Amino acid sequence: MNTRLLIIAHEPLAHALRECALHVFPDCAADVQALDVPPDEPPEATLLAARALSFTQGSAPLLVLTDLAGATPSNVAQRLVDGVHSRLVAGVNLPMLLRALTYRAEPLEVLAARALAGGAQGVVPVAAPAAVPQQA
Repeated sequence: MNTRLLIIAHEPLAHALRECALHVFPDCAADVQALDVPPDEPPEATLLAARALSFTQGSAPLLVLTDLAGATPSNVAQRLVDGVHSRLVAGVNLPMLLRALTYRAEPLEVLAARALAGGAQGVVPVAAPAAVPQQA
């Protein structure tokens, strides 16, 4: 049974990340949902929407990815996850999401660790290209 993924992030990041992921893994549409949090939405409304999305995905384990620890999407997600059938990882980026989708058949705890590692390993310094001399 594949782990379900729910991205909860500041609007429009959650849906944008989902669309990027589906570009790479189009067959994963049923396993990943997105919830964009508008700036003026009360946290209780966001929590209700998150619960509704999590229930529509069935009873498989749930990995929740959020953008910024301590912000509203993360705070809502903390109230959604139970630590047993669902886990939360903050700091979502595309490498993290792609790693999670790649290994979504793994047990939830292993998947959360893989997602975290993928997110961290996806942040790397890139050297600037060598300057091209200008001709006079």
